[in-house]
Amino acid sequence: MMARFSSYFAAALLAFASLLSMVAAVPVEAEHLEARSKTYQGRGTWFNVGLGNCGKENVDSDLIVALDTATYASGKHCDKYITIVDTKNGKKAKAMVRDSCPSCGVGSIDMSPALFKHFDSLDTGVISVKWWFN
Repeated sequence: MMARFSSYFAAALLAFASLLSMVAAVPVEAEHLEARSKTYQGRGTWFNVGLGNCGKENVDSDLIVALDTATYASGKHCDKYITIVDTKNGKKAKAMVRDSCPSCGVGSIDMSPALFKHFDSLDTGVISVKWWFN
């Protein structure tokens, strides 16, 4: 009796494991994989925010960034989050893309005052950063 129960239990467990392996194989869009795999590096500066190129009004206390125009890509990344790391002190923060920065080089970002203050004093003006899309 016990052997028969064990056989049924083993068969049920095997069937469940087979179903689980099919569910775990969920495709991920290539764009999301590419965004996660690329880390940008450049200068981090700050600006007084307002109406950004993403079409939304922002205030200096918002945790937002402006991307260089090439990476901004005509608004392709509006309202997406990025993770920023100060390469000097290792501090990390997340912010939302809300604007473009025509004067920024590729990989550089312009930050709201509140975001920049998370990393350093506004008097510092420029920090070295690396960042990626979440």
